Amino acid sequence: MAETTETGLPRAVAIAWGMQEVPQRGPNRGLSHERIVAAAIEIADAEGLAAVTMQAVAKSLGFTTMSLYRYVSGKDELLRLMQDAAVAVPEKVSLPGDWREALRVWAGLVRDAFHAHPWVLGIPRGQVSVLMPNSVRVADLGLAALRDLPLADEEKIGVILTVSQYVTSTVELELNLADEGVVAVTPEGLDLLSQVVTPDRYPHLAPVLLAGNYLETQPVATGADEGIDAGYEFGLELIISGLDRRVHGQSARGVGDGA
Repeated sequence: MAETTETGLPRAVAIAWGMQEVPQRGPNRGLSHERIVAAAIEIADAEGLAAVTMQAVAKSLGFTTMSLYRYVSGKDELLRLMQDAAVAVPEKVSLPGDWREALRVWAGLVRDAFHAHPWVLGIPRGQVSVLMPNSVRVADLGLAALRDLPLADEEKIGVILTVSQYVTSTVELELNLADEGVVAVTPEGLDLLSQVVTPDRYPHLAPVLLAGNYLETQPVATGADEGIDAGYEFGLELIISGLDRRVHGQSARGVGDGA
């Protein structure tokens, strides 16, 4: 459970918004929340999230581990601060006037942030996360993309949650596929699979698998990124098209009801 301040705000939220007082005494005034978070992010970018420890961060800054505890209560709080810092979007963003294109741009910004710091996906998200500065900014931009849609506020929140979850899951899949590498199945291997994945047992998937469209039958040197991007765009288009149809359907019903 996140440590809170007297106001009830989680300490990480207060720190991220600059509401938490910085220690004014002692030999460690060369430290700051910003320096600590930046050092932790540098370690995560280079070695992965598992390498981030209070000891490792302190060592990289040239301070003792106990010095860090004057600024952050522990690793969990540090991870929350890192998480927010990692999902920053550019200060100045110009969204297209059309809500469909604006939503695509917004989704792309979220995707880019995850690609820049993929380890952030290993940190749980929850109620504390959405109160952090960069998360608030990202959500505000998402709502700005939908500002002209005739939807209630809670429905717009639902839209950006759906899109952000889609982006998160696709980036996680990309990372998993990259770690796994190409599964190159030979024709002989495909023939063996065809003996167990038969049209009788799996009438819908078997024809796709046996056509070679489900597994790579040889290593792919180029074109993998294009395939991933195409899949991402296809899924995002499904969400946007469905939302477009829902909004237009509501508008049409509204006109008909008033006639």
